[in-house]
Amino acid sequence: MTHFGIFCLGGTGHLNTMLPLGVELRRRGHQVTVFSDARAELRTLEAGLNFETIAGAEVDPNRAKLTGLRALWHGIHAFRTRVIVSLRETPTIIRQAGVEALLVDMSAFEGGAIADSVQLPYITVCSSLALYQDNYVPPTLTTWSYNPAWYFRLRNWLAYKLLWLLSRPVWSVIADYRKQYNLPAYSTYNDCFSKLAIISQQVAELEFPRHELPSHFYFTGPFHSSIGRSKVDFPFEQLNDLPLIYVSLGTSRNRLKNLFRLIAEACATLEVQLVISLGGGLEPEEVLELPGNPIVVKYAPQLELLERASLCITHGGMNTALEALNHAVPLIAIPVADDQLGTAARIAWSGVGEWLPLSGLTASELRDVIQWVLGHKSYNYHAIRLQSAIHSSGGVKYAADIIEAVIKEEKKQSESNKSSESASQVSLQSQ
Repeated sequence: MTHFGIFCLGGTGHLNTMLPLGVELRRRGHQVTVFSDARAELRTLEAGLNFETIAGAEVDPNRAKLTGLRALWHGIHAFRTRVIVSLRETPTIIRQAGVEALLVDMSAFEGGAIADSVQLPYITVCSSLALYQDNYVPPTLTTWSYNPAWYFRLRNWLAYKLLWLLSRPVWSVIADYRKQYNLPAYSTYNDCFSKLAIISQQVAELEFPRHELPSHFYFTGPFHSSIGRSKVDFPFEQLNDLPLIYVSLGTSRNRLKNLFRLIAEACATLEVQLVISLGGGLEPEEVLELPGNPIVVKYAPQLELLERASLCITHGGMNTALEALNHAVPLIAIPVADDQLGTAARIAWSGVGEWLPLSGLTASELRDVIQWVLGHKSYNYHAIRLQSAIHSSGGVKYAADIIEAVIKEEKKQSESNKSSESASQVSLQSQ
């Protein structure tokens, strides 16, 4: 059996991926320790896993209000601060814990450098949109759709170069750390990912056609479950027989009061029932008297509500999208920032929904799109198609199979190398 370390960010979306994976590995007899910031401690312990605190940068409460380029620039510098702290503290904590292999959240860019510095094998796990760069596929920070024409590939290549330059404040810190340990420098973004296995909880059907993925990249399907999620009270008795529209704008960039009001206004004159989850960013009292009298809660039992929903309006978070599609629920995405833009583009491309730009959006425009999606069965057809793909994908069990096989082979190779080195030393001593 192996002692696995899970190195991940402490946000809800990251934990919803990594904790079920850790629980599945523990079920198979392995020891699992999660390394994350304090936000993750309670949920990790409730899931029955070990926990070690990695001090993270303070979360700026204003982050939830930022959109577009301001959100991108703020995110880069917040990541830099977090990475500096992580590189300073994490290696020692991991060594002391005695883990034998690491599962690294793809969004924790420094994770591979940490694993290399402590000489541990590691596997990359995508807890959001698959970030592996491929010139056929637009950057995840855009809503560009897929087009294989050479001039679109050139556009993508140029955009990736620009993003690499913009994020230099982060990569320069990681570069200095790797130099300190005499590790080879990263020349591209993809260099920070595992050479053993990269696991994405997406299904290939919700991804643009990929042409440059390595052979050790796996689409396993989502890991979602109730594991590590606190029980949430909800007034189920208030639900009626009207088509249910469930609204979730995630748990990090969710303080956009005007957007919640706009969504409520768009639905107010429709024959639907609206449920809004504020995701902890606001209190229900802060959005009183919304048009149409929707059910508004701080947190919602998302999986249970999606079982009843006819439509999900989302910020474009990959976890929410996959959970909706697992229940064959079409989507409308209103992306705010980050890879939500790329997820929105994939929602439209795969035929399971539509996306609308946040800037300049009106209630009338949103209402028209809601009616369009609810009134056209093609969205239901494609949502069912994606549901079928998810159900046959293997999910967390397939991911755990890959991890076990890869680490078993890596251990065997390591032992073989040690035996060869010992034999060489004996041979030299006898000469």
